[in-house]
Amino acid sequence: MLLFYLLTLAAAVQAHNQLSPGSCNFESDTCGYTSDGDFTSWTLNNDGRFVTVDAALDEMSPDARPQKENVGILLSPVLEQEDWSCLRLVYQITGSGSLEVQQRKEGKSFDRPLWSGRTPSDSWVIASMDLQNTTEPYRVVFEGRPGQSTESSVAIFEIHISPGYCLECDFDQSHLCGYSNQWNTNVNWYVGGGMVPSPQNNLPNDHTYRTGHFMYVDSIYTKTFKEVAKLVSPMTTVPMSGCLSFQYQRGEATGNLFSVFTRDQVGQYQELWRAGPENQSDWTPGEWIPVQVDLKAPYSLQVVFEVAFNSPRGGRVAVDDISFSSEFCNPDTEPTFDPSIANCDFESGFCHYTQDHIMGSAWKRISVRPNIFRNGDHTTGAGSFVLAHSWLSPRSGYVSRLIGPILPGNMKYCLRFYFSLRGFTQMDQALAVYLQQHNNSHEKIWTQGEKSRGIWISTDITFHTSKPAKLVFVSTCRSFWDCGSVALDDISVSLGDCELTAGLLLSFPGHCDFESGHCGYTQDKQGDAGDWVWRRGPTPTSYTGPRGDHTTGLGYYMHIEASPMLPGQNARMLSRPLRGARGPQCLHFYYHMYGSGTGQLSVHLDKGGKDVLLWQQSGEQSIAWLRATVEYRCDLQHQIVFEATRGSSVRSDIAIDDVMFESGPCPETEIRATSGTSNEIE
Repeated sequence: MLLFYLLTLAAAVQAHNQLSPGSCNFESDTCGYTSDGDFTSWTLNNDGRFVTVDAALDEMSPDARPQKENVGILLSPVLEQEDWSCLRLVYQITGSGSLEVQQRKEGKSFDRPLWSGRTPSDSWVIASMDLQNTTEPYRVVFEGRPGQSTESSVAIFEIHISPGYCLECDFDQSHLCGYSNQWNTNVNWYVGGGMVPSPQNNLPNDHTYRTGHFMYVDSIYTKTFKEVAKLVSPMTTVPMSGCLSFQYQRGEATGNLFSVFTRDQVGQYQELWRAGPENQSDWTPGEWIPVQVDLKAPYSLQVVFEVAFNSPRGGRVAVDDISFSSEFCNPDTEPTFDPSIANCDFESGFCHYTQDHIMGSAWKRISVRPNIFRNGDHTTGAGSFVLAHSWLSPRSGYVSRLIGPILPGNMKYCLRFYFSLRGFTQMDQALAVYLQQHNNSHEKIWTQGEKSRGIWISTDITFHTSKPAKLVFVSTCRSFWDCGSVALDDISVSLGDCELTAGLLLSFPGHCDFESGHCGYTQDKQGDAGDWVWRRGPTPTSYTGPRGDHTTGLGYYMHIEASPMLPGQNARMLSRPLRGARGPQCLHFYYHMYGSGTGQLSVHLDKGGKDVLLWQQSGEQSIAWLRATVEYRCDLQHQIVFEATRGSSVRSDIAIDDVMFESGPCPETEIRATSGTSNEIE
């Protein structure tokens, strides 16, 4: 018995020694974690064990609002970890609020999001996130935002940083590496081994230390046909692929079905592996059986160990020592497919798209210079797109087919593109998307049913193909009098469900499309006479302003409404404070300046109240959204200011959308917006 306790203690010490710098259980101090003095402080509980940021306790009338948002920023010590690591966080949100974890690198103005949570709970919750290998020192940032009710708080109990992947687990720690049992009334996964009591006296020793722990599920409580128990891994937080390994034991192989699946964030499953009828000559009862299976996780996934029983005599299944390697188990496994081969903005040609010249009329590549009559492309407002038009066809009607590259089968994809329709009276044939397989069969996956009012509209299509297939964009015109023009631009294909990647751009630091609000941008009440207004759809005044936003055509943007302003009055909108950076920074945004009385739009760098002009544009520019790119340097905390000045008449609405900051210099190949009215057709 003494030997047993010594081995258990040795295992616990070994596990503790594996923790990396940055780990903390807040027993007596904060382990070098500090609060950012510009925000609400995190407080160490009087008895230790956790830190918390609570709702503001200031007495306020029911109609009053807090003057300053209650945000607590907790900063880790500087970490230097060149190997892949896993951060496990034990936290609790009480009442309402949110907790975000970010990675901050020296000299970068924006933090990289790692994870976020908003769900309140009555107990501690475990979150896991992978820290990719890097040679740059960094800090981990914990941003807590308690709700405004007095009982709201955000607390952190433990921070564990350990080498390896978050999928890996030997189940010898109390947190079980973030793995959880999906509760079932009758059959569930339990911790076995060590000193854990169990109703079964024939449980095996664990695989790791022989005296440690493992997970198991038993059929003895099965009440109905096909009872299912699920052991679920933490959600992966970064793209990864490689070899998933684990050890298992299985009793009564004919009485249960043991499978391993992946499950994405919308709850869709895909089978990775299934246990077969083990040959009795190849293994003995009580022996751990190794399994290796290739795993591709280009987007967030969970690994689910699932056991189904048909009766109480279905035996038992145990799992231990889950590990992961970045190398595939099978050297012949193809690497994760890169779907960007099907992306195209048509700026430099047709990319990997081809046309069916035999059976139809060709799509034409068009370039429209900024003007006040005809919309330009979606990418920059001054670039290229493709067009199918009855005027461009030698016959009274046409069928135009644009054919994409081959996409591998047995995968789920998300297709995004922008389209613009003009003049069609029969919308069902104006534009459709098909999947074309090797036998030349076609499956329609989307068709347009509404007019786009001549503006760029985005659409998302999730599709799954069991066999290799090509995307085909088809526009059909049966009669010249029923048709108009169909424009396509900015086609992109990604892996996974569109619902999973709909907010992907929002995860980029420094990006704002104004779809969910102002993103921290505020009005400068002291230095202006007007306001920037959050709006959707066309502006109230005719012949000025955009007819839709740039992001989707149906979303939100910021603009100044010239009607209530006087000529020369301005409106200033400030970004949230930005940290300085050693190198150059690149600001991208889209602006809309249409109207005969349009005034001026400028971008300034505000350093402690001192404005530096970075970019400026005056007068009517185009009926299209145009892209602007601004490169600047600032090593001190600063703000970016968008200032719009009203022109000579009410037709002076100015708008901005899709603001993005990037580290490093701006790309050299930028399409310059030059005024004009002519088009170029390829």
